[in-house]
Amino acid sequence: MAIVRAAVVQAAPAAFDRDRSLARVSALTTEAAGLGAQLIVFPEAFVSGYPRGLDLGTRIGSRTPEGREQFRRYWESAIDVPGPATAALGDAARKAQAHMVIGVVERAGGTLYCSVLFFAPDGRLLGKHRKLMPTAAERLVWGFGDGSTMPVLNTPIGRLGAAICWENYMPLLRMHMYAQGVQLYCAPTADNRETWQATARHIALEGRCFVLSCNQFALRSDYPDDYPADQGEDPGTVMSRGGSCIIDPLGQVLAGPLYDAPGILTADLDLDEIARGKFDLDVVGHYARPDIFRLVVNTSPTPPVVVGTGWPPAEWPEPAPEPSPRALLAENGGNPR
Repeated sequence: MAIVRAAVVQAAPAAFDRDRSLARVSALTTEAAGLGAQLIVFPEAFVSGYPRGLDLGTRIGSRTPEGREQFRRYWESAIDVPGPATAALGDAARKAQAHMVIGVVERAGGTLYCSVLFFAPDGRLLGKHRKLMPTAAERLVWGFGDGSTMPVLNTPIGRLGAAICWENYMPLLRMHMYAQGVQLYCAPTADNRETWQATARHIALEGRCFVLSCNQFALRSDYPDDYPADQGEDPGTVMSRGGSCIIDPLGQVLAGPLYDAPGILTADLDLDEIARGKFDLDVVGHYARPDIFRLVVNTSPTPPVVVGTGWPPAEWPEPAPEPSPRALLAENGGNPR
């Protein structure tokens, strides 16, 4: 029987302040390690903040100078991967002697990505996942990830992967995670609605995996004083109420949900429960019908600029055949026009 003690951290960073946010990560990982955690999960965009309530001065067809400055400030607080901030995060994981999964705002050139980073207990950066589809106005600030950063990592504590917030409503992404044998399914999120709990339990049941969902508990005081949030200026205003939880492979709640307070939830995960759960449901095995349904996943990087000698391709794809006049007539109900 393999038992893994997992912790999900419901807290807030110092939004738009990378150094203070990293200091909070260090303190919180130390606290979680004191609870015996072998796996520590942090919320979406923990370094350096989820830009809740901002519109960045954007309307269709126009942007304001103030909004551009807000984006610049957010960009300045983001992190390079790898870089000094990932070294600091790795140091926090090493001191805690635990695997760590944490949501960050990643900076690559002029573009920001909502990403998740995976660290080993020795501090090594094991991999990253970039959010494939930012939701609604998130697309103002975050670019789109591609299929090259959707790993499920084989670690000593189990097969570890992550999907961020509403990515978890993408059934094909979930299927790709299940096909990679995910056991510890991390779901950092910014969704604090009651309905999110149904999502976490559904994924655990569907994938027969442990789901560790983690959200921030954040107050207005966790954001800069001059932050133009539409929630108001009262320092005690709740910006995110949390809702973190840990679910087992049969959909049973092991910890949480925790609302309206910071805290660290822990649970002992019996990995044997995964095999027991797959006895009657394995969506990429005996419960699949590949003769009817099949998923094709492109895991290649898709950079916008490729430099090298591989262009043009040796073989161009054959063009699709033009439909015959008879077929066109059939499509038009016999009308030659």
